[in-house]
Amino acid sequence: MEGGMNLVEMWSQMGFVAKGIGYILFIMSFWSVGVAVERIFTYKKAKDQSKLFAPQVAKHLKEGRLKEAIAVGNKKEYKYSHLAKVVGAGLSEYQFQTEGGGGLGREDLLDTVRRAIQRSSALTQSDLKKGVASLATIGSTAPFVGLLGTVVGIINAFVGIAATGSGGIGAVSAGIAEALVETALGLVVAIPAVWFYNYLTGQIEYFQVEMDNSSSELIDYFIKKTT
Repeated sequence: MEGGMNLVEMWSQMGFVAKGIGYILFIMSFWSVGVAVERIFTYKKAKDQSKLFAPQVAKHLKEGRLKEAIAVGNKKEYKYSHLAKVVGAGLSEYQFQTEGGGGLGREDLLDTVRRAIQRSSALTQSDLKKGVASLATIGSTAPFVGLLGTVVGIINAFVGIAATGSGGIGAVSAGIAEALVETALGLVVAIPAVWFYNYLTGQIEYFQVEMDNSSSELIDYFIKKTT
């Protein structure tokens, strides 16, 4: 556009430091999108596999087939299922204690199984959270990184004005416009990262509720079984 300057021209006229900050923002953007896509895929697989796993293992437990229930949880087709990991850990521990001749009393047996379930739940939740914290970091820091680029750009603009001796709004506006691109870029990076973080955090809470409910139901099953 005549009398104006497009983004490519602005980028070409930016200083080394401003461009470096721009590259950092691009990397942060690619990272946040990559983490979000990978987590969304993983969570979808976890949901789909858990929906298939739950009724199968419940059927085996209802009919008293413990080994078959454990075998279901060990299938590769349920490797993403958060319920398979937690329930499988509880079932395996119960089988080990009852068939391994541990000689534990009823309460000790239940406590041992409960601890195994809690460990598996904590590990599973940690696995589900992988990369999610980086989205919060990007969402909170990207605007400041962009602001840093803007400050550097404005400083360079005024230094250039002082060196050439030219002034006026026309001389200042081009440099400020270039600098403000960094702030805009920082916001463009931060906003989707915050959206992704909030969505994925909600999904993690949903998974945790499911794991807690399944753990409670499994403990209730063992209480009835050992009564």
